[in-house]
Amino acid sequence: MPVDPDLLADLQWRGLVAHSTDPDALREALDGRSIRFYVGFDPTAPSLHMGNLVQITTARRLQDAGHTPYLLVGGATGMIGDPRDSGERTLNSAETVQEWVGRIRRQIEPFLSFEGDNAATMVNNLDWTDGLSVIDFLRDVGKHFPINRMLARDTVKRRLESGISFTEFSYVLLQSMDFLELHRRHGVDLQFGGSDQWGNITGGAELIRRATGDQVHAFATPLVTKADGTKYGKTEGGALWLDPSMLSPYAFHQFWLNVEDEKVDELLRIFTFLPRAELEELAARHAEKPFLREAQKVLADEVTTFVHGAAETEEAKVAAVALFGSGDLHALSARTLKDIGDGLNLREVELDGAATTVGELFARSFDSSLSDALRTINDGGAYLNNVRIDDARRVVTAEDRLHDRWVVLRRGKKRYAVVDLRL
Repeated sequence: MPVDPDLLADLQWRGLVAHSTDPDALREALDGRSIRFYVGFDPTAPSLHMGNLVQITTARRLQDAGHTPYLLVGGATGMIGDPRDSGERTLNSAETVQEWVGRIRRQIEPFLSFEGDNAATMVNNLDWTDGLSVIDFLRDVGKHFPINRMLARDTVKRRLESGISFTEFSYVLLQSMDFLELHRRHGVDLQFGGSDQWGNITGGAELIRRATGDQVHAFATPLVTKADGTKYGKTEGGALWLDPSMLSPYAFHQFWLNVEDEKVDELLRIFTFLPRAELEELAARHAEKPFLREAQKVLADEVTTFVHGAAETEEAKVAAVALFGSGDLHALSARTLKDIGDGLNLREVELDGAATTVGELFARSFDSSLSDALRTINDGGAYLNNVRIDDARRVVTAEDRLHDRWVVLRRGKKRYAVVDLRL
């Protein structure tokens, strides 16, 4: 497969190179022959998230440009976890880690091609650590790591006062060994990862130089943050998970629709595969008329389609139009209604056989008094399944239930509740 000679320039334009080893050598490696590269994912949770998506899209760009991916899911490093500023991780059981390894491998597979001249390969670092003795590890790996350099790592320095275990302190040795093993076994000459992994990445490059004399390459992608500098990738319910069972495609799509105007151009460059000319034109239109939110709509559609597929993207768009417009909510699937409820204010109401009026349902669903609910209805600000309600005494019937279960209430313009009516 021919190599794209402008790959590094494109990565830099998209803001995907925060740090790198020798820039000239990296450019020669990426823009010359086809090389083998790797990126790692530790199974410290049952799903990948937004931060991992940066690495997935970057790996896809490199493969599309003619390079060969090695995707490492860390069955060994996942048993430990990279040191965090917030303190020691809780160690998961071996059974849990191996289950998560399988889940994450299955998550990654659809994003890259495992066929052709530069087919991707999935690897697990448990393959070369499981039978490794402590003595061999200390002699072959630990011997090459000066303690003063390990102490100089930012995370370690921040953790010294509060305390850091030898287990987490030694994590850099394990990840560095991954690069060495992949270099020896598969001829991998490039590693990339998030900028928070830069110390581990350069540790691997240095280990290869010390152990073999070979020169390899590395770069780090930036940490994606909000306009105020805080971490991006959180929803009201938690992390921006890629697993649809942990975060629905509807909620995923809504997240991207609601990103800040100041960040949308950056996120479009990082997370979409649209060409530069198209993105620059879109950025110009957005700068002129940001209130149209055209850029956010393109971002949400592109990323949701990449992660969940075109059908789920269309379902999410139809759901949003129906919910926030005047569409027919009966057209939505039962799963989508449940997803909407999870993303908004899903309330369970047991009717216990008694007739329930709209006024009572509004009061219970919005935690208000009955008199407040009646006032909202009398003022014309109450909607049941997108239909305005003017009679507070009207009884909620079986015909009101969507898929024999839910009703959607709206109070005013922006307050919603998806009610699960339990008989």
